[in-house]
Amino acid sequence: MKLNERSVAHYALSNSPADHMGFLRTWGGAGTPPTPSGTGRRCWFVLKGNLLFSFESREGRAPLGLVVLEGCTVELAEAPMSEEFAFAIRFNAPGVRPHLLAADGSAAQEAWVKALSRASFGYMRLVVRELESQLRDARQSLALHRHSSWKAITSRCKLQAPDCLPRGLENGYSLSRDCSPIGLVEEGGSRPAGSGLAECELQGPANFLLGSGQSPVSPETSCFSTLHDWYGKEILELRQGWLQRAQGSQPKCEGQDRP
Repeated sequence: MKLNERSVAHYALSNSPADHMGFLRTWGGAGTPPTPSGTGRRCWFVLKGNLLFSFESREGRAPLGLVVLEGCTVELAEAPMSEEFAFAIRFNAPGVRPHLLAADGSAAQEAWVKALSRASFGYMRLVVRELESQLRDARQSLALHRHSSWKAITSRCKLQAPDCLPRGLENGYSLSRDCSPIGLVEEGGSRPAGSGLAECELQGPANFLLGSGQSPVSPETSCFSTLHDWYGKEILELRQGWLQRAQGSQPKCEGQDRP
């Protein structure tokens, strides 16, 4: 793998957020040879994506080494010193020496192992596939739920209104889809609205009133058009009375105006 050293160094020092960072002790690796005493070298490590950078200190301006976390596994290991909490980055390619690292405590060791194990594109690919599978299952479950709910609603509607008449004129009234009268007054003008309701079943309390032989025109029903007609009867009667009085008084006024 060929990398542009200047581009990699710029990315390591950029303000892009790091996935994990902290001090680790290392034995070997590019730019970090083992110390003569065998205690390893303490460096500052920064994980960005699938790239693990090592610096001489927290304020270092040039990375000492770089580990590309692809085709590798992260597992616990034994350090040269027994008190160290060590782990190793092992590559599947032959002839590649593992990177031995050690944290300051068990919590830091566990955090580093988790972060490094989830840094590769291979792991992200598995996560994406698992999420796609869960999304596909959720969509199928939602579609089945909607289908079953729709079947239940349609079957309930068929049971509630088996004899509902189609739209058209019934006794001089225009019926809507819910079998409620649309016109306020019959074409002949002799009866107020609501007296020529089609005999079809309505939903809610009106259905109960029809089944018991009572008139569906009642304030107890939940049908809006029926309630509108019921409470509008008085207004219609007052309006018709006013029109009759106006028509009756008009000839008298004409007779008074003649010489």
